[in-house]
Amino acid sequence: MTATITDFNQFTGLRAAADNNDPAALREVAGQFEALFLQTMLKNMREASLGDPIFGNSDQHEMYQGMLDQQLALEMASGKGIGLADMLVRQLGGSESAKLSQPDREVRTASDPVSSKSRVAKSKPEPTWSDPKSFARDIWPHAMQAGQRLNVAPEAIVAQAALETGWGAHVMPDTNGDSSFNLFGIKAGSNWDGDQVSRQTLEFEGGVPQPQQAQFRTYNDVAATFDDYAEFLSDNPRYSTVSGHGADVAGFAQALQASGYATDPKYADKLTRILDGPTMRSVMSELKNSESRPITAQLPSGAR
Repeated sequence: MTATITDFNQFTGLRAAADNNDPAALREVAGQFEALFLQTMLKNMREASLGDPIFGNSDQHEMYQGMLDQQLALEMASGKGIGLADMLVRQLGGSESAKLSQPDREVRTASDPVSSKSRVAKSKPEPTWSDPKSFARDIWPHAMQAGQRLNVAPEAIVAQAALETGWGAHVMPDTNGDSSFNLFGIKAGSNWDGDQVSRQTLEFEGGVPQPQQAQFRTYNDVAATFDDYAEFLSDNPRYSTVSGHGADVAGFAQALQASGYATDPKYADKLTRILDGPTMRSVMSELKNSESRPITAQLPSGAR
């Protein structure tokens, strides 16, 4: 989805685009409706509860409960959703999937320069990450390459992708409903000239989470997101202290926190817990002990 479900100011533009049979706008409106439906359903389910809330009733409790329901609705409606949006698209005259009706993007010739910020348009692959191990196995070779460039242990990079996406289960969709492949939550600033998607997120202000609307980068595949991730950290002076930690994964996590990569005051602690957790140990044991490792490049100096 490209706007928060409670941002009614953008509905006028969407309605006009939908009236003009714009398939992207039609899919957008259907996605908005599905998210609103899910939020209402969650609210009604909570109101139907016969028990008292654990922490009692209060205005603050209701506010944060509403924020949680809104975020859950957005996550549930992301990507394929529950199918309600697809049904609405078909009933309103759209194709089986609105993304099939999108005009082709500009395709570069072999002689055109292609940067990590502006990829060749192509049909996106669908991720098939059924569990943490399949997610880690798919991104491991790319984490190895990014780790070499940044001199950071690749397992730390895998852990950060796992933290940002729930081991690949909650990757934000792009404007067509496909995967954005944004595995690191990188926002689209003024210097980003690639595709992007608007999405509601929670940012911490004074230690309190606040819902905000932000633009995020989208990529064509896993390779593109890791290329941009390594470039983003290595070329931005703000993150100059993030590179060069080798096997010191805790130092890498603390450097990310100190540089302001995320506003969550517990970001480094969460990343460290994933790195030290049983899921990561199981995943890395299988990857490192496999006889058919997907990449044979050497680890950066000092990395495990």
